[in-house]
Amino acid sequence: MSSHANIASPPPTAALAPPQVVVDRVLKTHPGATRPVLNNLSIECPAGKVTIIVGPSGCGKTTLLRSLCGLETIDSGAIRFDQTEVTHVDAQRRGVAMVFQNYALYPAKTVAENIAFPLRMAGVDAAERARRVQAAASLVRIEALLERMPAQLSGGQRQRVGIARAIVRGPRVLLMDEPLSNLDTKLRTEMRIELATLQRQLGATTVYVTHDQSEALALADHLVVLREGVVEQCGSPEAIFRRPATAFVADFLGSMNIVSGTQQAERFVPKEGGEMALPATAGRAAEGPFSVGFRAEEVHLGTPDAASLCFSAQVVRSELLGADSLVHLSLGGASLKARLAETLKAGEVVPLKVEARHLHLFDAGGRRISAGDIA
Repeated sequence: MSSHANIASPPPTAALAPPQVVVDRVLKTHPGATRPVLNNLSIECPAGKVTIIVGPSGCGKTTLLRSLCGLETIDSGAIRFDQTEVTHVDAQRRGVAMVFQNYALYPAKTVAENIAFPLRMAGVDAAERARRVQAAASLVRIEALLERMPAQLSGGQRQRVGIARAIVRGPRVLLMDEPLSNLDTKLRTEMRIELATLQRQLGATTVYVTHDQSEALALADHLVVLREGVVEQCGSPEAIFRRPATAFVADFLGSMNIVSGTQQAERFVPKEGGEMALPATAGRAAEGPFSVGFRAEEVHLGTPDAASLCFSAQVVRSELLGADSLVHLSLGGASLKARLAETLKAGEVVPLKVEARHLHLFDAGGRRISAGDIA
């Protein structure tokens, strides 16, 4: 986003300090459902930062956002902005704006009229509306589009209009429900950078829902991984990526090879067949069944050594990614992936290894084995 966007001052309410958003033991069950969509959920979203909520479909992400903005009524628990409880406060009085996956622009209104709509509904006079519309349009770089109709806009331009409409009232809390999911890959990457810049300019506490792991890792100050209405793990993106608390988190964020089996002396025996040599530093990694995890980019070709997890696998196929290839491998009945610079042919059996510091161990229930870390 270009520096000229700073020329326009945000609406007056944006000067208020953004709050910490607290979700405290929230329970929500949809009518007719057999289990809660939000199951005694507790989350703290830092003031003025971007909290990304990520998880598979049906985990409660959108229901959480709708509860925060007052479009859903929770069954129990509390929602607070700083120390002020807003659980039963009307949506219009929460100081919250929401950007939806579907921007739902009014087709018979110009861009300027679409952006001004929430101000008109709030009774803001025409002169002030015009000033705030210009400010919001400048922040998202659509000043030249204000007189156009939605049908004349590209997907990226419509997305910017939706964001401008959300920020025009200067919200202290900005909620975003998969705002980039309808854009193509190139535009999504560009808009990701612009959204990060916009959030810093606004300073609003932002809660952003996505199913895109790369988007989550790139945008988040604070990351929350949801699974079936509960928090699987939360913290900084780097901490969660480097030390996933569960096998689910490890595989969901960035994808991970996870091989289940048992230890026999210094050997790891996958339950689907094959054999792996554990690093000498592993000692007794775990009692009973456990899993070894490692990411595709940490796998290398090479002769066995005592400091690495070592195994041989058969090449199934290779996908050229440019400078390197994503190689699909078979170890017994398990499917693995490695990101390698070398060109390999289907059917080859190759020696592979992963340094001990890049290994993750999980118990039979999928929980990280802290005492068994072998890095």
